Amino acid sequence: MGRPIPSTAMESATEAADTPDRRIVSLLPSATEIVYALDLADELVGVTFECDFPPDPRLDRHVVVGGLDTHGKAPEEIDALVREKIAAGDNLYQLDEGRFRACDPTHVLTQDLCRVCALPAEEADAALSRLGCAADVTTLDPHTLDEVFGTILAAGRSLGVVDRAETLVSTLRTRIGAVESRVAGRERPSVFVLEWSDPPFLSGHWVPDLVTHAGGTPVLAEAGGRSVPTDWSAIAEHDPDIIVVAPCGFGLEDASDQAAAVLARFPARAQVWAIDADGLVVRPGPRLVDGVEVLAGIFHPTDAEHSGDPLSDQAAAVRRIR
Repeated sequence: MGRPIPSTAMESATEAADTPDRRIVSLLPSATEIVYALDLADELVGVTFECDFPPDPRLDRHVVVGGLDTHGKAPEEIDALVREKIAAGDNLYQLDEGRFRACDPTHVLTQDLCRVCALPAEEADAALSRLGCAADVTTLDPHTLDEVFGTILAAGRSLGVVDRAETLVSTLRTRIGAVESRVAGRERPSVFVLEWSDPPFLSGHWVPDLVTHAGGTPVLAEAGGRSVPTDWSAIAEHDPDIIVVAPCGFGLEDASDQAAAVLARFPARAQVWAIDADGLVVRPGPRLVDGVEVLAGIFHPTDAEHSGDPLSDQAAAVRRIR
């Protein structure tokens, strides 16, 4: 006789059974990660060209959204290209309506937070109208870390797996609580997170929350605020203890290159770190809690042998530049 099924597992199984034949289309990478975290990957039929975790959701699925090819371009070139496209009224992302139709979605996860980051919800709504599709569209637009957790719950409600979403959020909050307990009472370094290097952008939205939960004090940033341009003199004036280079849309290697390229711009006394921004900082999904844990390892190393380096199991996510 098998082990009894925990009540939460039975409730989740009942929820799943109540919503047969789900065909989920995700129009942004963070939503794809949420679908995986809710154990609904088998029902995910369409993703975007940027959905690359975990480990590559684009395999064996329709890639319904394409975008600008910025491979090999420098940050200032990408910035100029984006500004040019926006000024001309051009779309940065293209919805492939043929593939979208082929998905025949029952549920669509989209966003209206940033047209530079993903396809706007209005374009998905217009496509569904043209195709005569009555899919359930859920728009995920968080501005703070608490609101990110709220989007997980919203996705869970839409997809019929409320208990899974509640369990996931509870687990994520517990992990944050463990970090806060570890750093409690320690001196909090001042931290500037650079979200783009040329021109320099300060971080916004949920990023200041990550810094605060990790035991730091955000510099030139407001929780829930916008990510906006700044200048190097403002960063120097605030003289942060630690600078984290987290360029939106890039992983660790590119972040390291960008940090090295602008190293002379930073206050000389500051520690400078590069981080896997896409994996840990800029995508509003479950891995933001990994980001809190990694940042805490930078701000508050737990033993002397690391000499300011984060814990060894975080080495693949961050790199000290200075």
